[in-house]
Amino acid sequence: MTLGSVPGAVEAVIFDWGGTITPWHTVDLREQWAVFARGMGAIACSLNDTASAVLRAEDNAWRRGREEGTSARLEDILRDAGVDPQHPATQAGLAAYREFWEPHTFTHPAIPAVWESLRDSGIRVGVLSNTIWSRDYHREIFARDGVLDLLDGDIYSSETPWVKPRPEIFLAAAEAVGTAPQRCVYVGDRSYEDVHGPQSVGMRAIWIPHSDIPQDQQVSHEATPDAVAHELTDIVAIVAAWSMGVPPPSGR
Repeated sequence: MTLGSVPGAVEAVIFDWGGTITPWHTVDLREQWAVFARGMGAIACSLNDTASAVLRAEDNAWRRGREEGTSARLEDILRDAGVDPQHPATQAGLAAYREFWEPHTFTHPAIPAVWESLRDSGIRVGVLSNTIWSRDYHREIFARDGVLDLLDGDIYSSETPWVKPRPEIFLAAAEAVGTAPQRCVYVGDRSYEDVHGPQSVGMRAIWIPHSDIPQDQQVSHEATPDAVAHELTDIVAIVAAWSMGVPPPSGR
């Protein structure tokens, strides 16, 4: 681990989801929608047209998020692609889509021990994710992996008007864990969203630089993390040291 500044006590640690709570996976984003279209019963040209339309709508939604800071929901994306979210065929497609994503949603095996250690120290644990998926879907994942009861607060961009790095969503996350932003630490794998964003509201930021972020998802900015964790387990020592007002022990 490497250290930047050494502020005061920490009352809450808030985690990014994809690439942080879950290990980073490189996913074929077009294939997810081909699986969805196949699940709907589409074939040949219809399958290709549906997959292309939804991928285009999803790309546009994430681009607006990066450029304008606005959120999106899976249902919005489907409607933008001309797909009725409530149609029975769409529901069948979404079941296939979730099956496609399931291997990429599993909680990192280090997370339960990290969260338990933080909570044993009196530090609250939160989640803040840029996502098109619903709160219920994410909570089903946490329940499946046995960590839902370790969460003290969680915010998903799909239930707000904003995405990271908008300051409003970080303030909402601090409120969800019941403390001031200056007493929160944010942990994530993307420098723009997860370092620049939380620091804009006074949170400290721990960067985990182990994700291969695609070039077209990166945004030019200037931000220096308050600390770098090369392993999730480093977070416990970093936060403990900050709470005591001393630098953490040097690490990898």
